[in-house]
Amino acid sequence: MKRRIFLGLLGIGGLAGAMPGLVSARPKLDLARAPDIEPLALSEAEWRERLSEARFEILREGGTEPSFSSPLDKETRDGEYRCAGCDLLLFTSDMKYDSGTGWPSFFTHVEGHLLTELDLVMLIPRTEYHCARCGGHQGHVFEDGPEPTGLRWCNNGLALRFVPATSG
Repeated sequence: MKRRIFLGLLGIGGLAGAMPGLVSARPKLDLARAPDIEPLALSEAEWRERLSEARFEILREGGTEPSFSSPLDKETRDGEYRCAGCDLLLFTSDMKYDSGTGWPSFFTHVEGHLLTELDLVMLIPRTEYHCARCGGHQGHVFEDGPEPTGLRWCNNGLALRFVPATSG
């Protein structure tokens, strides 16, 4: 057997052996849709009509915007962060913090408004989260956030719509 093939097989075997450890290292959250949320199902054509091309790529195809590209990363006003696909409230400004990653980040979320699933797109298991109403991809959750949760809900800015609090 050629050395290159042998080393390749060893590498694949090593990755396969490490996979259970990697999968168990990601945050596993037991989230459920709030009972008052009706799932929203639209055709691809309806989504394309409703969303810009950039938002469609993120919300419907699981894309990721470049870091530091969203003005929402530095947004500091009081207000709400809503799903750009269906307007469901996902986060409030009290839940936001500056993670330094270049994406809007939150240490918690509105209970029952997000769901999670395993994401293996980059071959490293991650916990993806999406809107509980429309299923729109929002981002990934990591265990390197601040107290009290220790979580970082790392969100695509284009997947959100910010609604400033009304004064008065």
